[in-house]
Amino acid sequence: MSMFCYQCQEAAGGKGCTIKGVCGKTEDIAKSQDLLIYVVKGLAVVNNEGRKVGVKNKKADNFIVDSLFATITNANFDRDVFISRIREGLALREELKAEVAKAGGNVGVTNESWLAKILSFVGLKREEESKLPEATTWFSTNIDEFNEKAETVGVLSTKDEDIRSLRELTTYGLKGMSAYVKQARALGFENDEVVAFMAQALAELLDDTKTVDDYVALALKAGEVGVSGMALLDTANTKTYGNPEITKVNIGVRNNPGILISGHDLRDLEQLLEQTEGTGVDVYTHSEMLPAHYYPAFKKYKHFAGNYGNAWWKQNEEFEKFNGPILMTTNCIVPPKASYMDRIYTTGVTGFAGVKHIDADANGIKDFSALVEQAKKLPSPTEIETGEIIGGFAHEQVFALADKVVDAVKSGAIKRFFVMAGCDGRAKSRNYYTEFAEKLPKDTVILTAGCAKYKYNKLNLGDIGGIPRVLDAGQCNDSYSLALIALKLKEVFGLADINELPISYNIAWYEQKAVIVLLSLLYLGVKNIHLGPTLPAFLSPNVANVLVKNFGIGGTTNVDDDMAMFLAQ
Repeated sequence: MSMFCYQCQEAAGGKGCTIKGVCGKTEDIAKSQDLLIYVVKGLAVVNNEGRKVGVKNKKADNFIVDSLFATITNANFDRDVFISRIREGLALREELKAEVAKAGGNVGVTNESWLAKILSFVGLKREEESKLPEATTWFSTNIDEFNEKAETVGVLSTKDEDIRSLRELTTYGLKGMSAYVKQARALGFENDEVVAFMAQALAELLDDTKTVDDYVALALKAGEVGVSGMALLDTANTKTYGNPEITKVNIGVRNNPGILISGHDLRDLEQLLEQTEGTGVDVYTHSEMLPAHYYPAFKKYKHFAGNYGNAWWKQNEEFEKFNGPILMTTNCIVPPKASYMDRIYTTGVTGFAGVKHIDADANGIKDFSALVEQAKKLPSPTEIETGEIIGGFAHEQVFALADKVVDAVKSGAIKRFFVMAGCDGRAKSRNYYTEFAEKLPKDTVILTAGCAKYKYNKLNLGDIGGIPRVLDAGQCNDSYSLALIALKLKEVFGLADINELPISYNIAWYEQKAVIVLLSLLYLGVKNIHLGPTLPAFLSPNVANVLVKNFGIGGTTNVDDDMAMFLAQ
């Protein structure tokens, strides 16, 4: 087996990718990511020890978050980036060891020179040092040794299937959490408790004394902290750009040259809009950047033209037709075709070998002038569709409509809500969600967030008394809004249990942000969530049974049978 990865829904055969990732990840990249996660866990142990003795290292905190994010599915395909990060992480761990040891913390030591310096300084005993995980002591700068070590620290290095499953469940939840933390940080919002938990959880994932019950508890704790992470990003976005409002978004094109921006990072979009204002270049959103149109702060930009295309997996076709430069701000990049390789750019943790990358300066400013100049020399986008789509139904906007929604429920005009949030993907089986939306009774409303919406947000499903039958709260990051809406409805109807609401959960998942959303919903007490088009490959039979028994987690079958099951609830 040359590699093993099963962190996304498209894991080969529903079991795991062992030759090359379905995402396009090669063996050497997969193993470099495995080694980086191992290094991050070792750094997290030292970082966690540091916090116990009052040492808070911002550089280590940020490195842990950014490295987790870089290994999310479809985020980065540049092996040189991961090798560089491994070296940086090891050096940072050693620097932090010295700082923690000086403060009286118990830390591992890489070699005799460090041992001599630190132990003689603080008087630690060698047997204390030996109790720490090997991830805190392994060190190398040699690429061959990196390759050798990577063979031993991947997913399958945990032999017990159930412990492995729970460790990966938590790891993937932490990767999803990293997205919220990093994007909030870009806007100047931070939550030290969330970051501290991430280090603590990573450290616990190295503890071979922990039981299945311990790791179940850790996964649920990740869900609890995940709610705080989502709240952090929601606060960052709304305090910076205002609360989303009902908005009609154009899906056609103009005659000006354009730049297409994809991903999730609103700060990147803001800088791009600022730098393109007055240049004659329009800006279009793609995929998960669509909900940016709902924020009041972006509506002042007259050259913010609309949304182009669909979910992330169609980018090979749609990027080719766009004609202008494309900026990828976060995960969801697909290995680019040669036809547009020279006009795609990455930024942040995103990357692809051979693609131009734009870094921020010391003040967080990114120079997008190369995209602007290139856009001016290229044709305007080729039109692929026309019309408008409506969105902006985040929590504050829905709260403003609360009386209308409650009246519709009480009168029977709305019989049931269906949460159909999550991710889209390549598999034809995902057409299930289009058919499901089409066949839903006319007295039901879909609550959505994430790119799963592209399976049905352009269907003419109508409205109920002026309330659209598809209420789009925003990005996958905005699933927090759906939780707040459910909690608000529970309060309004005076219910004791959130599961008494007329809400069914039929969620499509793809990558690790969906994992932290799931864990967060479980923490909030939501039961009977159905996941599709397949259950995660990383859930062992025993762990899956625990989720079924305790939370009613289920999969999907076919539209008619599932529809009957949901409507009978």
